[in-house]
Amino acid sequence: MAKPKIRLLLVDDHLVVRIGLRSLLEMQPDLTVVAEAASGAAALKEFERHQPDLTLMDLRMPEMDGAATTAAIRAKSPDARVLVLTTFDTDEDIFRALQAGACGYLLKNTDSEPLLKTIRAVHAGTYRLPAEVAARLAQRQAAPELSPREREVLELIVKGRSNKEIGSALGVAENTVKNHVKVILDKLGVQDRTQAATTAIQRGIVRL
Repeated sequence: MAKPKIRLLLVDDHLVVRIGLRSLLEMQPDLTVVAEAASGAAALKEFERHQPDLTLMDLRMPEMDGAATTAAIRAKSPDARVLVLTTFDTDEDIFRALQAGACGYLLKNTDSEPLLKTIRAVHAGTYRLPAEVAARLAQRQAAPELSPREREVLELIVKGRSNKEIGSALGVAENTVKNHVKVILDKLGVQDRTQAATTAIQRGIVRL
């Protein structure tokens, strides 16, 4: 008796990407694509309708991103298996996806063979992260977390605002902003505002 195929849901807002993935996956005797979705909202509907064995999830999508969609799927189906397949590899992207419940994380430039092996492994119940991604995640988890207010200040630093302008925008005293900036520099391990802005963008803490 033939073994049941692994049923896949593809979630990506780029049609060309979905076409390429479907072509690759449908060539495999043990894999089949049961549905596609171009947005987070559509992904939730398709997941509910088809109950796939594994969902391949893009991160950056309009309205509801991949991390939020993954969290919503896992909230309804705690045993759902989600593998993130994206072009984005900032520390914050990786952290948010795994925090949302993704079982693996791959970049879209991954060769077909590692991709297929990862799909089968994640479906079998393992968690898969490339070694360099795992190392960066460990480093990210070891770093002190920025508070919501510190993130707001950092976003305005990235926009080139002065302490006075930040204070005015947030409704706090300039000295309070100076204190926030000092803490932010310490937590990011940088020396000045320019380095803080650069690090925030590189790690994906702030998006332009």
